[in-house]
Amino acid sequence: MAIWSTEKEKSSDADISDGFEPTNDIQEGVLTDNADQLQRHLANRQIQLIAIGGSIGTALFITIGSGLYAGGSGSLLIAYTLQSLALACVNNCIAEMSTAFPVSGGFIRLADKWVDGALGFMVGWNFFLYEALLIPFEITALMKVISFWDPSIANPGPTAGICIGVIICYAAINILAVKAYGEAEFWLSGGKVILIFSLFFFTFITMVGGNPEGDAYGFRHFRMGDAFKAADYGVGGSLGRFEGFLACLWNACFTVVGPEYISMVAAEAKRPRTYIKTAFKTVYFRFGLFFIGGALAVGIVCSSNDPALRASVEGGEGSGTAAASPYVIAMENLNVKIFPHIVNALMMTSIFSAGNTYTYAAVRSLYGLSLEGRAPAFLRHCTAKGVPIWCFCVVMVFPFLSFLQVSKSSADVLLWLVAVITAGGLINYIVMSITYIQFYNACKAQGLDRRTLPYRGWLQPFCGYFGLVWFSVVTIFYGYPSFRPEASVTTFFQNYALQILCPILYVFWKLFKRTKWLGKYEVDLVWERPTIDAYEATFFGPPVGFWREMVQLTGFWRIKGGNDQRRGSIAN
Repeated sequence: MAIWSTEKEKSSDADISDGFEPTNDIQEGVLTDNADQLQRHLANRQIQLIAIGGSIGTALFITIGSGLYAGGSGSLLIAYTLQSLALACVNNCIAEMSTAFPVSGGFIRLADKWVDGALGFMVGWNFFLYEALLIPFEITALMKVISFWDPSIANPGPTAGICIGVIICYAAINILAVKAYGEAEFWLSGGKVILIFSLFFFTFITMVGGNPEGDAYGFRHFRMGDAFKAADYGVGGSLGRFEGFLACLWNACFTVVGPEYISMVAAEAKRPRTYIKTAFKTVYFRFGLFFIGGALAVGIVCSSNDPALRASVEGGEGSGTAAASPYVIAMENLNVKIFPHIVNALMMTSIFSAGNTYTYAAVRSLYGLSLEGRAPAFLRHCTAKGVPIWCFCVVMVFPFLSFLQVSKSSADVLLWLVAVITAGGLINYIVMSITYIQFYNACKAQGLDRRTLPYRGWLQPFCGYFGLVWFSVVTIFYGYPSFRPEASVTTFFQNYALQILCPILYVFWKLFKRTKWLGKYEVDLVWERPTIDAYEATFFGPPVGFWREMVQLTGFWRIKGGNDQRRGSIAN
């Protein structure tokens, strides 16, 4: 089966220097969606909303308040802008690789195959733990939001009951076929989009005087609310304000995410080289609108010195009620009625959706590890509908960590989970940058023209090097408050648990398997591409756009025979 449709390739299978056009040489009855058991059922509209679902969660609506409190509105806006720009560089890298090679396990298997088996082992388990720990984080945050209506819900009995209910829902959605998961996430993520635009409208209308108090407060909190506030470390002046900015930056590192989730769904996307490419390209827009816009809006509506915000962040009186979100605090301060209840309800669906996405990503990351022999082989087994059933069973153990809040306050549990999880995300971006640099050098050495790829990143390899340096520095200094005299050993391990664990994992696998860091001529730039090329070649007709699929939900603008029609007999 041809891989690169060029005259040069026809004369020598070893030469992969030109062309990235799939062929139509398809053997009926033997073609599969992937080189493994995952099936491609996710449509364009589902992929786009899943990408949003993974990038918008509790952090943007609730946890962002801790950054505002620590550093002020000005520092928060600058930190979120810088972090968004840095992650855009990493997105630029992973988009090029995952669009050309939309394989199971996403960026984890790319690192394993193109860099070093030990690096793939390390980042695979790191990402698995990162996603798995995010599930109880979202469940804990959900309890904090629900208690807005009745603080007694935070009591042990109701808390345990709600945790059980959420876990059952996650299990039910993720045990079904991926198409069912995609449909559920499509509607849940749609609620997130409605929520964030509602909050943006609320910000604009109230700041110009459209509120019950008639208070046109404008940018008052940027001028009077300590826009560049000294962190609460007992240090004032310029140094204190710089530490406040760093606290905002660490907060942004936890909140600003996105490209990893698109990479993980690539193996279950229809027409991945079209739909996945579109999803990656829209990430830049999402960074600017959702994250930078969200940081600006939070700084406008809520003062960093607000007593309710302080109570929420420090877990004092009022924590877990209306003070769960800076937006709800602002609504309470302005005597806005009804709308806080609507926003809180939408936040519930947003948080539930994020936890659902993390469950999916954790299952697929563990499955990717098993495919490469980095996890037990029995985990590779999938149901007839393409669900890695044993991976699912392992992942569903982690949501039970949310029961920690039965004996501890939700604020304490959130603090622990945020500290541990943030470092895991940063390490993922470091590995993505390393993998891209290796991929770029291999393409250059082996004569592969990147202009022939489905997506070519801008300003490369500079984005890869910038992402590597930025996230390495942030990961090292992320937990610097742990070294203060008043800090405890517990605080140190909160901030550096994964930074310590990951090198241990890398060295362990390096010694155990004696893996090799690949040279640029040893990188396999063929790999699973023949299977993907052949799969893509089964489609005829143009791909269906996002907005057309949205209109089709109403029954109009349908295509005779259905969307994404394929030729040949496909074995799933």
